[in-house]
Amino acid sequence: MSRTVVITGANRGIGLSFTRLYQEQGCSVFAVCRKASSELINLGVNVIDDVDVTSPQGLKRLVSELKDTKIDLLINNAGILRNEVLGEIDESTILQQFQTNALAPVLVTEALMSSLAKGAKVALITSRMGSVTDNTSGGRYGYRMSKAALNIAGVSLAHDMKPLSISVAILHPGLVGTDMIGGTGDITPDEAAERLSHRIEQLNLSNSGTFWHSNGEVLPW
Repeated sequence: MSRTVVITGANRGIGLSFTRLYQEQGCSVFAVCRKASSELINLGVNVIDDVDVTSPQGLKRLVSELKDTKIDLLINNAGILRNEVLGEIDESTILQQFQTNALAPVLVTEALMSSLAKGAKVALITSRMGSVTDNTSGGRYGYRMSKAALNIAGVSLAHDMKPLSISVAILHPGLVGTDMIGGTGDITPDEAAERLSHRIEQLNLSNSGTFWHSNGEVLPW
């Protein structure tokens, strides 16, 4: 039986790779983005564009487009990276990252709760830069803070959604060569999506709310 997968931030990077991967697996894929790329359009999946996950209007459009759909897997992938250094802190970029990286995944998940099938899975694409233990270099204030906030939100979601038989994955993809970090990285977006999909397959109610590296390592908070 075909699974229905919804992916935010699907127009490029890991989101586009997720879209291609799950389409190849025979899933019914809904690719959510602000503006569809030619690469995404050419895949021939269900594209829901003009969705800004940080805006009430974007959430309303997303809910409307998916109102008759039962979702087996929701991947909250949309995210942004800005850079702040001590002495040059920009409050506006920190708030942008909180809205996109931390708050939006929670609001998207809440908005689509009634569309999540029993036994569905929710994946949050986070970063080990949100780990307090792993922070050995400082800097990146807004990104680190927003991803730490997403991580704790993921644990709360895991607890709150367990009675609904919905499990939650908190996933670090690795250092991926995407446009967000200038194209340099240890692995490609396709490799990251493949590894992350294995972590999602291993997700169940007993390990829901665990912070995983895409390579299978459990990461420290």
